[in-house]
Amino acid sequence: MNTRTGSAIDTVVFRGPDGRVPQRAPKTGSVPGDSPDVSGVEMSIINSGGVPKPVYFGIVTVPRLIIGTMILVGIGINFANVVGRYVFLEPIIWAEEIMIYIMVWTVFIGAVLVSYDGQHLKMDFFSIMLPSPWKEIINFIATVSLLAVCLFVIPNNWTVVELMWNNDQRSVVADVPMVIPHFALLLGFVLIFIAVVVRFRSHVVGNVVSVADQAIADEEIAEHGGHHDGTPVRK
Repeated sequence: MNTRTGSAIDTVVFRGPDGRVPQRAPKTGSVPGDSPDVSGVEMSIINSGGVPKPVYFGIVTVPRLIIGTMILVGIGINFANVVGRYVFLEPIIWAEEIMIYIMVWTVFIGAVLVSYDGQHLKMDFFSIMLPSPWKEIINFIATVSLLAVCLFVIPNNWTVVELMWNNDQRSVVADVPMVIPHFALLLGFVLIFIAVVVRFRSHVVGNVVSVADQAIADEEIAEHGGHHDGTPVRK
């Protein structure tokens, strides 16, 4: 058994009887963060439990696409505004207002990814040093509190979104329907609720691993080549 350290997490690699390092075989329907199929070999990989592909697509892939699109649009508007202001002396008067709404979307949709990875800022200096089961009890209270906040915000924000839609309220400068920035809060908290629920046990136990950390662990194992039975991968 060899233990290698140096990445975001430590990976313990067990060699098979023939001395080869087995590789985690992909599991049908699996996504980053899934529990690996380790039948026939002992392997310790930090993971967060399986998440179905449609759910993962909705709470990770879609938010990433939204954030990426919003950032690119914001960069484009900002660049165009700078050129218009200093080259043509004609600034885009609605640019600042639109970029504020873009920031609102990136913050609340980005919070979904943060919630999925369990990376919210939290005062856990003392709680992480508590022995079991006290640590799990504190994590349970914190996780349930987060879900309770979501359940409080979602219906109230739905009321605001419905009001904005019915009144067709628009922004002063860009004439943007105000339902659009308010909908970012509603969508964000709905996806946060789902993201926490699907990894509820990991949040309580305290072994939530981010997608990036899991990818690093997978790459460190995959680079050795081989299957679970120790046979090499044919290339």
